Amino acid sequence: MKQTRLLLSALLCLQLTGCDMIDYHPYDVRISGETDVNATNIAEIEANCLGKDTIRFITMGDSQRWYDETEDFVNSANQRTDIDFVIHGGDVSDFGVTDEFLWQRDIMNGLKVPYVVLIGNHDCLGTGEDTYKAVFGETNFSFIAGRIKFVCLNTNALENDYSTPIPDFDFLTNELTDRADEFDKTVVSMHVRPYADQFNNNVAIPFHRYICQFPQLQFCTAAHEHRLFEEDVFEDGVMYYMSDCMKNRNYYVFTITPDGYEREVVYF
Repeated sequence: MKQTRLLLSALLCLQLTGCDMIDYHPYDVRISGETDVNATNIAEIEANCLGKDTIRFITMGDSQRWYDETEDFVNSANQRTDIDFVIHGGDVSDFGVTDEFLWQRDIMNGLKVPYVVLIGNHDCLGTGEDTYKAVFGETNFSFIAGRIKFVCLNTNALENDYSTPIPDFDFLTNELTDRADEFDKTVVSMHVRPYADQFNNNVAIPFHRYICQFPQLQFCTAAHEHRLFEEDVFEDGVMYYMSDCMKNRNYYVFTITPDGYEREVVYF
């Protein structure tokens, strides 16, 4: 009887004090801490950049599993005082596990400037897309910095069936005219570029023609391929700049001025 009472007492203590000790299923979309990160940071980006004629920003990507390197990236970016914002090109997770998104969010929150995160193909695994939406927001979004519209797209077609349009041409159609009086130039960002393995390459040419309708398309950015390179994919003068993975410890810095744009690669 004494042993039974001790067992019951132990179970009662666990019920009363053990809630924080429960480890939920890795794909259980239970979010602790900040949510809807992109919307919060977009509001800050737009406010900070209002009226500016020169915009300077970082693109990087594929931080999945490279947590120490991503922390070093944050420290490197924070040493600069000339950056307006950061675009993470996607793949914050490796397996779509909820904690991966939260760990990476918390690291990126160490930046002194606002940032946005695109969805990558690894972020679509398991319940990852649901977690991404809860933590960061919609998988297609845009914002305006200065008078430049940044159109950020989900291009991870291989991870989805055809019930979800990827890329979403309806979204692009709307973005052509939405807030049209507020921007004169455009940058299009995505995780997977056309003709890479995850893109729906049946529509690669229509996709590119579509985005070229945006006012003064400056260039496109992507990530995914874990190497730093740039390519005029369609041989029409529109450059695609692909960010490296964090393992290789580098990132792009772009500066857009009234006269054009410049880029540099920073190693850390």
